[in-house]
Amino acid sequence: MGGKSELVPKKLRALIHGSGFAGQGHAMALRDSGVEIAGMVSRTEGVVRNVARGMKIIYAGTDWDAALRALKPDIVAIGTPGGAHVDAVIAAVKAGCHVFCDKPLGVTAAEARKMYLAAQEAGVKTAFAASFRYQPHALLAKELVAQGAIGVPWEAECISHYNLNPLIPWGWSHSIALGGGRLSNNFTHKLSIVEHVLDGHVTAVNGETRNDMRRAPLVEGVHDFRERERLAPSPAELGKVKWRAVDSEWSYAVLARIAPARKSHQPVSALFKHGGMQPRFATDYVAFYGSDAAVHITGSYAQGPLHMKKRAGEWQAVEVPKRLTDALPQVKDETQRNWTQLAREFVADIQGKGSSGYQTFRDGWIYQEAVDAVRRGDGWNELPGK
Repeated sequence: MGGKSELVPKKLRALIHGSGFAGQGHAMALRDSGVEIAGMVSRTEGVVRNVARGMKIIYAGTDWDAALRALKPDIVAIGTPGGAHVDAVIAAVKAGCHVFCDKPLGVTAAEARKMYLAAQEAGVKTAFAASFRYQPHALLAKELVAQGAIGVPWEAECISHYNLNPLIPWGWSHSIALGGGRLSNNFTHKLSIVEHVLDGHVTAVNGETRNDMRRAPLVEGVHDFRERERLAPSPAELGKVKWRAVDSEWSYAVLARIAPARKSHQPVSALFKHGGMQPRFATDYVAFYGSDAAVHITGSYAQGPLHMKKRAGEWQAVEVPKRLTDALPQVKDETQRNWTQLAREFVADIQGKGSSGYQTFRDGWIYQEAVDAVRRGDGWNELPGK
């Protein structure tokens, strides 16, 4: 046969750390992005084998280092709670793997910086999954701001109240050392949305936290984050349960300064207010205010709908253009869709197709600097610059 055959790129292979909600979600996101899922590792052998079997993943085990040696993956995805990230990430980076990691990157800024610098030194690519920035209505807001629809951006607000069950069984979310706390798992997404919409970056934070859940019941069988509400004890069972102390925050108030990309614009003032245990009266929302107009998006993570009001006009609904939703993965679950979009961009960069500007470990480190500063509650803290 004449002519030269085209070289077929090698299919990337991934190893997943974690078999719960995020681990399964990362595996599906990478698989949908054309990556072969070579294996899955988790702490409980029976659980990881069952999950891997259900997802048609051949290799399942409990020894992360052994899996790295045996499978030699191109990519690893870290889908465990934040307290289990640092050792797994450092081992993967030393093995030359690109790393896709859920938030928070670490449980302290020192941990997060260590992972960021290790990845820089190894020359591997990283992705930080504070991924609700890919919500369609947030992408619409980003376009409106870029087009000058609100004029010069002045303020941003993210307000939410979740009315969580105080009897949620004790788990990683109740412990800062395990990666819990509403700052690590709620604020990170909202900060990501605000930065993306404004095409800016956070430069300073001030705030405080409050622990509204001093203890939580100990209940056996909680593995998947999504099952915790179902396993909460009933009032009749409370006299028999054991309790464990809780040290993570369940409410926070954060003021932040966001430096806009356009140097002619002044820093944007951003307010992030969240009450994990408090009921909402009105809807949760994300809003942006400018010199000429305001944008209001219903939902704590900008789920929509979106309304805009010109200074002299009325609130008007603005529909998300079909081209925006068509460009995103056609996945019904919003969390999974956002993970998959990030995975798409990450994989494309690894394949040499260029970076879209997705978030990396550097963002994860800076976000943890912000979280640590708010937890200290010692006034305004300037954050490392770009």
